[in-house]
Amino acid sequence: MLDFPPWKVWGISLLCLIAVALAIPSLLPQSQVNQWASWLPSARINLGLDLAGGSHLLLEADTGDITKQRLERMEETLRTEFRRASPRIEIGDPSITGGRLTFMVRNPALVDAAVEIARNQTQPVGLGQRDWNVNVIDSSRIVMEPTKAGLDQALHEAMDTAREVVANRVDPDGTRETTVIRQGDRRILVQVPGLEDPEGLKKLIGKTARLDFKLVNLAADPAQVAQGRAPVGSQVLPYPNNPGGPPVIAVQRRAMVTGDQLIDARQEFNPQTNEPVVSIRFNTAGGRRFARVTQENVGKPFAIILDDVVISAPNINEPILGGAAQISGSFTVQSATDLAIQLKSGKLPVALKVIEERTIGPELGKDSIRSGAIASVAATAAVILFMLVTYGRFGAYATVGLILNALMILGIMAVFNATLTLPGIAGFVLTIGAAVDANVLINERIREELRRGRKIIDAIETGYREASTAIFDANITNVIAAMIMFYFGSGPVRGFAVVLMIGIVTSVFTAVNITRMLVALWVRRARPRELHI
Repeated sequence: MLDFPPWKVWGISLLCLIAVALAIPSLLPQSQVNQWASWLPSARINLGLDLAGGSHLLLEADTGDITKQRLERMEETLRTEFRRASPRIEIGDPSITGGRLTFMVRNPALVDAAVEIARNQTQPVGLGQRDWNVNVIDSSRIVMEPTKAGLDQALHEAMDTAREVVANRVDPDGTRETTVIRQGDRRILVQVPGLEDPEGLKKLIGKTARLDFKLVNLAADPAQVAQGRAPVGSQVLPYPNNPGGPPVIAVQRRAMVTGDQLIDARQEFNPQTNEPVVSIRFNTAGGRRFARVTQENVGKPFAIILDDVVISAPNINEPILGGAAQISGSFTVQSATDLAIQLKSGKLPVALKVIEERTIGPELGKDSIRSGAIASVAATAAVILFMLVTYGRFGAYATVGLILNALMILGIMAVFNATLTLPGIAGFVLTIGAAVDANVLINERIREELRRGRKIIDAIETGYREASTAIFDANITNVIAAMIMFYFGSGPVRGFAVVLMIGIVTSVFTAVNITRMLVALWVRRARPRELHI
């Protein structure tokens, strides 16, 4: 147990030096770290919302919005499939009211074919279950209704996508240490350290950013449109910024191009008016479709629609080729930038509403850091004093291991870009206190072996060997508990679990290896005749 070959001594020493080097940037001001050479370690521990201050939002999905979108997508899919069918299947104007899709087949002889096509659009979602029920009523009317299993699966997929979209909007450059995680089936937690503008954050992530390009229905009766009624195949949408025109217009229900076919969006300036605009670029399929529709409708207006609100409705003066276009509509630079971020990150698959919001000022975070630092220093000092008074030289070795343990925790957290929260500081303090447990077990076991009359080297070897089993057993149970907290917990609980797991591993390493190495080197050099412990 006390046989430490040179390679082992150098290996442990090098590991300790690396840990210290990785921990130093987190202990120094950022301005000083920025002046270091590029080859020096510069990774720092990120501070959580409760330490750095910032904004906290809890978002909840509108499940009714998912049902509506699924009905609209199924309507569009069936229209396409029925046109492709041979013979072509003509249907009446579908209805998506009441949470179900209803349409009538004009030729009763084609009802069975229409039902077969409709059922082919459904998918299995479980044992003997599908995502849609397809029924025929009145011999020629087909009703499609989403099943609960289908809605549950759609909600799960939509929430996963929504989390990614929100994360891209909040941190488009990947430079902020944000927290965007799911909570339960319908909620998303968003925490942005250092941001004290919850209103701006809500505006950025609150919009669905569903972009559609639709032709304006010029044949609609303005009086009917003003009353909210549109011809078959059209819909009435608000147009709040219509210069000199009505606040609502009628547009075709079917979209020319949708935002799903965008590949880029950015804020730019109109070279003629110098006004902020949003330049967009479609993928190959979207560009071809946009070019074809604009070629077929030169001289007609089309509406640019964001979240069912018309932003602008310009005329198609000439075919728009090349897959690029501009969106203008009384933007400021900030609003155009926000819209570009929303469009580029993709539309939210489900509407999200804010059900909880908090703003934490940086001063509160500074107080928390100060209190945590005082608690950490006080705990460390008390433990060091106890070890020195109780175990003398062996207490000094335990103190060295304790300091290295603290630096290792900081270094590992910095390498893995971990975030330190207030519960994390509590876990750090707890780890410091628990780190000496292993040394206490070892030292007491050595004392016991000395009382039994063993020689010094035998007592030390037996003490380390016998105590190591108990140390590993005790800490394995702690690691299991921390892993369970990390898996089932969220937010602060996870922060506590992360620091606790790292601290347990480093404390076992420092107690069983580093202090043993220091003791072995001392015994080999001093060859003591008596051992006071």
